[in-house]
Amino acid sequence: MTTTLTLVGAATPDRPSAPPNRLLTCGLIAGPLFVLAFVVEGALRDGYDPMRHPVSSLALGPGGWQQVTNFLVCGVLTILFAIGLRRSLRPGPGALAGPLLVGVWGLGLLGAGLFATDPVGGYPTAATGDSWHGTLHDLLSVAAFAGLAVAMLFFGYAFARRQSPVRAIYSVLSGVALVVLFVLSGLGFGDNSSLMDTAGLWQRLSIAVGWLWVFLLAARQRRHSRT
Repeated sequence: MTTTLTLVGAATPDRPSAPPNRLLTCGLIAGPLFVLAFVVEGALRDGYDPMRHPVSSLALGPGGWQQVTNFLVCGVLTILFAIGLRRSLRPGPGALAGPLLVGVWGLGLLGAGLFATDPVGGYPTAATGDSWHGTLHDLLSVAAFAGLAVAMLFFGYAFARRQSPVRAIYSVLSGVALVVLFVLSGLGFGDNSSLMDTAGLWQRLSIAVGWLWVFLLAARQRRHSRT
């Protein structure tokens, strides 16, 4: 009599899902932190008018270190998010250039914190002038907003290629809105009489548009990183 032995292998357990990319969380934190900080600082600062003065002016005068810290911390968070974004994107349109452009926004925030702006609109003093650090601040700020706007437009193209039409349209509209609002604020800070008293509002709206887009992009990528 022969005996047949049947070897039954133990079932291979399912591989645990990869943990979400924690660097993407930085994209959820940076925007709300940045906005909350300048809203609170602007409300408590004597002589500062959020409707008229730029966010960068909060880095001047007594307590200016708070806004400087805000720039630096949120700049680092944005760069970390850009790294996480690069790691989380599947190969394809926007996988490399998109995160690099988001990183430009983070570098611009760092530059804005390292190089103080010149007084604008009479705050904190009526003195005016073009200092070297003020000029650098302006150049870095323009580069930062331009980088974020191009990132939005580029991701709009990438999402369209990746069959995500809603996100594509939202990204393109956000990029256009950011540019228009930033230009309006720049004209107001440049002493355009019709926009001078609302320049701070236009700048804050452009910042809100930018950070909201970053937040939603981070939230989307975190969801995808769990699957």
